Amino acid sequence: MSSQRVQFAAFSRLLHWLMAAMVLTMLCIGVAMVASLADYHVLVSIHRPLGIAILILVVVRFVNRQLTSLPPFPATMSRAERLAATASEITMYGLMFVLPLVGWGMLSAARYPIVLFGSLHLPFILPHDVMLYAVLRKAHTVLAYLFFLTFLAHFGAILFHTLIVRDGILKRMVPWNTRPQEAASPGVDPIGSRSLQARTNQADPGRLLSMREQRPGR
Repeated sequence: MSSQRVQFAAFSRLLHWLMAAMVLTMLCIGVAMVASLADYHVLVSIHRPLGIAILILVVVRFVNRQLTSLPPFPATMSRAERLAATASEITMYGLMFVLPLVGWGMLSAARYPIVLFGSLHLPFILPHDVMLYAVLRKAHTVLAYLFFLTFLAHFGAILFHTLIVRDGILKRMVPWNTRPQEAASPGVDPIGSRSLQARTNQADPGRLLSMREQRPGR
């Protein structure tokens, strides 16, 4: 009988942390582009290929997610919390896919060259249209802020479950392998533990009698 998975697969964890590093870099670049114009062209030259790399990886990650089994949520999470976690994951997947496409379309509509590396350029995917460029530029900004808020909510929820609830949710995605007893949070199901102990005592009357004799005042 195979044991229940307690972690995401190794390749899934690799993709997660690789994309997390790329997304954090992208967010920092976005803030720097808004705050300072001194290094704008340098930042844009990093921003564009990084966005395309995220677009490719999110497709790979989505396909990989469909092909691998997922570890269960901790027992401490209510049904509403699980639905919220699933909804936030879907939202982040969607934004990581849509944002680069909108940026690609925006640059295409303005006929800005989309340089990936050296002489490697991306083709234009939309016709030259100044009004369309303005609309997509605004949409790109709004979606970027939405993604930033979703990322903060995701990060805050992980911190809450790791530092306050301490249900081991982060261990599902840590880069290193964990054993089942390490991934399971102690005391998550006290009712089940008491039930198991009661069944054990019922199956062993001698042990139950011994426990009663050891109680003080009896």
